[in-house]
Parts: sequence; C-alpha cells; structure tokens
Amino acid sequence: MVQGFTVWLTGLSGAGKSTIANRLEQELIARGRSVEILDGDIVRTHLSKGLGFSKEDRDTNILRIAFVCSLLTRHGAAVISAAISPYAEARAQARAQIGAFVEVYVQCPIEELTRRDVKGLYEKALRGELANFTGVSDPYEAPVDPDVTVNTDTETLEESVAKILAVLESRGYIGQAAGAVA
Repeated sequence: MVQGFTVWLTGLSGAGKSTIANRLEQELIARGRSVEILDGDIVRTHLSKGLGFSKEDRDTNILRIAFVCSLLTRHGAAVISAAISPYAEARAQARAQIGAFVEVYVQCPIEELTRRDVKGLYEKALRGELANFTGVSDPYEAPVDPDVTVNTDTETLEESVAKILAVLESRGYIGQAAGAVA
C-alpha cells in the first residue's frame, strides 16, 4: 500500500491556507496521489456544526479533523488539512494521532491580512467590534518548530508549494516530479 500522510496547514484567517491546499492538491494528483482536503470552513459546516469558538470548541473541531486525517492517512491518502488550528497543544495531539504529519506554518503579517480582507473582519476585530477573532481578540499560538514555514506576503504560491513538496520528497512520502533533477 502507498504511504499516506497529512499536510497540516496552520495560520491566521486569510493567510492563504486554502489557496495553498488547492494548488498542492493539483501537484499531488499530477504525481498520481489520491488527495483529500479538509478545509476548516467546510468542516465547521458539516462535521463540526454547532461548535462555537471557545477554546474547548476549537480544540474539539481540530481533534475531529485530526481523527478524519488519521483514518485517511492510514488508508494511503494524501491529506491536506487547512484550518487555523490556533492552539499548539491541539496541533501536537493531531501530530501524535496521525503520525505521518507535516506541519506547515502559513505565515502572513496582520497588516497584510487586513489589507487582503475584503469582508473587513480584521478591521472590525482590531476596533474591538468582533469578539473571538483569532490573532486579534483570541490567541493564535504560532508553531515554534514547524516542518515548513511559508511566507505568503513575500513568496509566490509556487514557491510556497515547492517548499512543501521538497519536504514531502525528503521524507519519502512522494517521489520527485517527472523531469526533476536530483
């Protein structure tokens, strides 16, 4: 059976997790992998409906995502989780449960996130008008030692995805792309 793995994208809202997940999915499919994306917004609608934004509810949501990732990984899928996952302890539990786990910190400064935010949520949160907004009025514990850090304010999408693919290759989760020079 093919080795499954989970790429766990963590970062603030609007940092680029879903965009990276979708591009990474294309690259992995092109390499013959079966891929599933667990997007935080979609999971909250279907698997975690009814959960709020307390620390307990956020942790429950992340552990539900980790459970699904572990099942898919165990069965040989390439899984991409794209969820804020603000707490280090919940991410550590996810890593322990899944095993074949690559944590990717999708980093982007608040100033850039605010500029990108078409809904104006960051501005509202910064003015104190929006409670429990991760990174502003609620904590985000940035990874201390992620497997990969991508900086979406200074890197292209292709550069960020290439960094992730390089780690997946180095761990033997995927082979080199056709035509790649060793």
